[in-house]
Amino acid sequence: MSAASGAPAGLDDPGLVEPGRGGGLGEVFRRRYLLKLIVRRELRARYQGSLLGLGWSYVRPAAHFAVFYFVAGVFLGMSKHLEHFPIFMFSALVLVSFFNETLINTTHSVLGNAPLVRKVYLPRELFPVASLLVSCVHLLPGLAIVLAVAVGWGWAPSAAALGSALLGFALVATLGIGVGLICSALHVFYRDTDKAVDIATLFVTWSVPMIYPWTLVRDTAPGWALDLYLANPMAVGVMLFERAFWWPTTGGAFEFPVHLTRDGLVLLAAAVLLLGLGQLVFARLQRRFAEEL
Repeated sequence: MSAASGAPAGLDDPGLVEPGRGGGLGEVFRRRYLLKLIVRRELRARYQGSLLGLGWSYVRPAAHFAVFYFVAGVFLGMSKHLEHFPIFMFSALVLVSFFNETLINTTHSVLGNAPLVRKVYLPRELFPVASLLVSCVHLLPGLAIVLAVAVGWGWAPSAAALGSALLGFALVATLGIGVGLICSALHVFYRDTDKAVDIATLFVTWSVPMIYPWTLVRDTAPGWALDLYLANPMAVGVMLFERAFWWPTTGGAFEFPVHLTRDGLVLLAAAVLLLGLGQLVFARLQRRFAEEL
């Protein structure tokens, strides 16, 4: 005990942190070694006892592609209306799958690591961020397939293409971790949050121009519906990916929204604000994680 205040010795030590409080996402990146361990642990746990291991990262997108291609491209005839439809669809599919996986896994990340949350102090944001990085690992095989097919159809790297791809990825990744922080915190208190997230991912899949071009919405929907559609950050992110990987392989006749890059930057700024809100919600609720778990 301190002679002056009667408080336990060392309470004012700046190296000590009150449980349930921390430095947020900034502390996560200061503890990159812990983050690396958690990512490695998640990957090992996911593929433990698996025959193909990380090879499922190639099988899964290939299977999704086959289903969507035969339904939309062959049966519905979209491959007759869009030049190089397979790369159009697959460039969108890899980004949508990345977002959906990020949202689902971040939602379960805190609850799935309940023993660590109860027994060990560490920044709880580590778990959603680790889930995002695992999704990034799974994104790479899909991107490799997209690039291989695009190069086969004449794609060549350019500043415009790379800029569109980076902006699209940044927008979707920021949106995913922002929403994921909120959902992961809520899931600790409301165990049916994951059900709402599953339904949301279904809407995400069909609310973006993945198996149809955005011009179909422009030509058939009323003006207010088109404005709402183009305000969807996932739709904008998908179109940025299509402009990066699919459009350079075509004759260039397809028209994207006039201000696609500007809209992407505006929505990225909004996603950053959402990320800040997600951090605030997570920080407020994490103080009660241990008792709820």
